[in-house]
This record gives sequence, C-alpha cells and structure tokens, in this order.
Amino acid sequence: MEQKKKKNTAAVVRELVEPTVTELGYMLWDVEYVKEGAEMILRITIDSENGIGIDDCERVHRAIDPLLDEADPIENAYRLEVSSPGIERTLTRNEHFDFCIGVEVEAKLYAAYNGSKTVRGILNDNFEDSVVIVNGNDAYEIEKKAISKISTVFNWDQIQ
Repeated sequence: MEQKKKKNTAAVVRELVEPTVTELGYMLWDVEYVKEGAEMILRITIDSENGIGIDDCERVHRAIDPLLDEADPIENAYRLEVSSPGIERTLTRNEHFDFCIGVEVEAKLYAAYNGSKTVRGILNDNFEDSVVIVNGNDAYEIEKKAISKISTVFNWDQIQ
C-alpha cells in the first residue's frame, strides 16, 4: 500500500492563511514553525509595497487567528507571531527571487565559486534552478542548490 506524503506544518498553514493574507492586501513572505527555547513558534511573515508596521501585523494576526483555531492544523501548544521580513531579508522561495530582481543581494555558498564562498551584487535574473547575480561587468549564474543562504543587502551608509 502506497503511503501518502504528509505536508509539513508550515506548508499546511501557508495554504490555510495565504488567501486571507492576500485578501487583506499583503504578500505572505514566509511561514515557519520552529522551536525556540522551550516554545514552539508559528511565525507568519508578511510584506507589502508600502512596508509593514505593527498595525499591519496586528490586522493579519486578528484575521488568521480564528482560521487557525478552527482548522487546528497544529496539535501542540504554540505562539503565533506575525512580523515583517525586515530590511535585509532571506530569500527562500521562487517568488522571493522574482520580487527582488534589481536588488542588491549577498549569496553565501557551500563551496567556493571563482575563489570565494560569497557572491555579492544585483540580483539580475531568476530561473527554476539558478539565479544570476551581476557585480560590475561580471555576471555569475549560480545554481540554487549551491547557495546556503541568500539575503538582500541594505546600504546602511545611505542613512544620515
């Protein structure tokens, strides 16, 4: 008898809350279900073109809390957090890469590429299995499976 593949908790919650988050005018950036200390945290990360403030987080929290209570996708006790992805955000999903085309990123690699385990530049393109990062006149196409972490870079020197 073939076993059915069970979705992880974050994927189940994503499917459950994404329509509501979108309906409220936000983008669902990420869903994490993680253990921090003795607590389990369900972290819903949202974004919008206008940025995210505390009122936005509270609005989404109030909208999705009843959905989670009713569907009860998590057996154990957990704390629900709704937050923004921050200024320097980690890119993990295909839509993150698409959203950040033209933005400066830093990719940490598992193995050296052209002598370095870090590639920094403008995210120029996103393909199914790779990204293109441009630094000056150099363009680097890097396989996503070779990237341990890729994040946007905020230029702190611009703040006065």
